[in-house]
Amino acid sequence: MSIAITYEAPETDEMGIRLTAKEMGIELTHIPFRKVSASITNEGYSFRTKGKDYTDIIRDTKVVLNRTQSKNRRLYAASILEAFGKYVINTSSVEHVCFSKLRTLLRFWKAGIRIPQTVYVPCDAHDHISGRGDIIHNEEDIADLIQGTISDGPIVIKPDAGTHGRMVRLAKNREELTRLVDQTEPSTLNPVGLIAQEFVPKWFFDLRIIVAKKCQGTPRCYPTALARAGFKDFRTNTYLGNMVFGVRLPSHVLEVAVQCGQAIAQDREAWVLALDAMLNAAKDKFVDDEHIKAELEKLTEPFEAVKRIKRKQERIMDFSTWNRLLEAAYHDYMSVGPYENVKEVIEESIKRSNNSILFHEANACPEFWEQTRLVAGINVAEPLLECAESIMDHQSDCEIRS
Repeated sequence: MSIAITYEAPETDEMGIRLTAKEMGIELTHIPFRKVSASITNEGYSFRTKGKDYTDIIRDTKVVLNRTQSKNRRLYAASILEAFGKYVINTSSVEHVCFSKLRTLLRFWKAGIRIPQTVYVPCDAHDHISGRGDIIHNEEDIADLIQGTISDGPIVIKPDAGTHGRMVRLAKNREELTRLVDQTEPSTLNPVGLIAQEFVPKWFFDLRIIVAKKCQGTPRCYPTALARAGFKDFRTNTYLGNMVFGVRLPSHVLEVAVQCGQAIAQDREAWVLALDAMLNAAKDKFVDDEHIKAELEKLTEPFEAVKRIKRKQERIMDFSTWNRLLEAAYHDYMSVGPYENVKEVIEESIKRSNNSILFHEANACPEFWEQTRLVAGINVAEPLLECAESIMDHQSDCEIRS
């Protein structure tokens, strides 16, 4: 019986998982999830591509690492493989919560975890009257409902299922709010209604925190986090060009992060999650913004060198060589004085404001190989594979006892 990984086409994270599995002495089977037919009949199931039958491979698999590259596809993959009797990391119930920002926030809120003030309005900006071509405009009513709760300051409009900061927009006044509501249409990123949040003045960074639990083990939060930092936008997502820093977390943040993981996964035996958090820290700017901007400017060239390596096509054609180049580029970036200076500012800010930390999102399939591994020192492939092994060991123990 084996551990398998499912994905459409391998990206660096999936290649990194396979490389880590080899280093750990784990045989990892690949199950494709794109041009396949998953068939169910009263006699059983089959799983095939045009060129290969994977049915027996799935029957011989106990645990699957679900790395299909979109939230919807991961939900389908998890549902199918769990119906086939496989333990999927992360399970479909965990994926279902992480798929939606609102469902995630509700879990955090019920667990007593601090979150940004959030309003959900289950109404679309426009109602199209079938057969008449008429449109009912709801944007003013929706803006009234949002401002009736979040009355002071700017308001952030977010898609429920968006990633990488896409369609996250800031309204600084009523006119902008009404315009952004008017521009929001139902989509796969935002199926029903609107989510609005208070604007949290988080200074110049936010945090990506990793939590995990092995079967029969206790949840743990890794002691370092990936800080995404910059002044380019109110969003600090790295897809917008912001820089990354590996920072230590104080004990309080570690404890709350574990509570977040438990709120999402609940009674699931094994899981690995990435949490997004921010601190309401802008009122405690103990270092001048211009000084930090100057330090970040000094990091521009070494960070551009990292981005040039990341864009190279060799990452697919010659992964080992590309990986060595990436590791060297990140080492050079992290070795210069301004990196350590900004890192110290972030760590001090977290220490001073850790009681004001707000958690706002969870990711069941985090990207990690290119940043979290090299900057925060967390190779997420390791807890994924360790969780899979722990499920295998527990199932074997149960079989022996029975």
